[in-house]
Amino acid sequence: MFGWEMLKVHHNNIGEKIATFKNVDSGEVIEKSFRSANINPPSKAHAELVAAGITDSTGMIDVNPYTLQHSRFDNIFAFGDAIKGETTRTQHAAYAQCPVIKHNLLRFMEGQELNGIYDGYSYMPFYLSHSHASCFQHTWDYEAAPKNHWVPNYGLFAKWYFGRQMNANLGCGTAYSSFKKDHGPPHKHYSALYDPLDKNEYLMSKGVNIEALRNAHPKREVVHSAHH
Repeated sequence: MFGWEMLKVHHNNIGEKIATFKNVDSGEVIEKSFRSANINPPSKAHAELVAAGITDSTGMIDVNPYTLQHSRFDNIFAFGDAIKGETTRTQHAAYAQCPVIKHNLLRFMEGQELNGIYDGYSYMPFYLSHSHASCFQHTWDYEAAPKNHWVPNYGLFAKWYFGRQMNANLGCGTAYSSFKKDHGPPHKHYSALYDPLDKNEYLMSKGVNIEALRNAHPKREVVHSAHH
């Protein structure tokens, strides 16, 4: 339940635990009985980022959602949980953003067009019991990706998927944090490649104004100097 602030927890006259929540938008107050709960504490934007003027009205870093370059300051790139946009902030979302950041940053320093595009991809397994799991997978604005909820929430497939995900996520995290020299996700042995902006199928499917994206920042002149 998003957008509900927990005000208090108490026991009723038959011993049930009751949590009282207030909707931060409407002000509606509800009570909910529970045995256990996962509560996401309120969060605030980092004061230094707000003071520097690099966040938007939500307190998140104001990047272009596709290139991950800042919307106003062309020398700032950001990724991970700190950026704005309607997607689920997961470890796998950060993995998907890494090659885009790398590609675009290198092209920025060379004065080239930024054609690395992030589609908002995010993924996370749902651990439903001690031995069953499913998952979600989506792109920007929570648009379902091909394998969104493809595993049933019970039965043999859910049990198989639980074991598969435990191993896969361990391997993924180990590879990502190993500090071994490679090109990074998703390919490791070679850098990710991207189509020109006007040939990018995701941008075309979304009706993105390619010229506006291309001209978001004036190109910088790159000066190469020799040092002796």
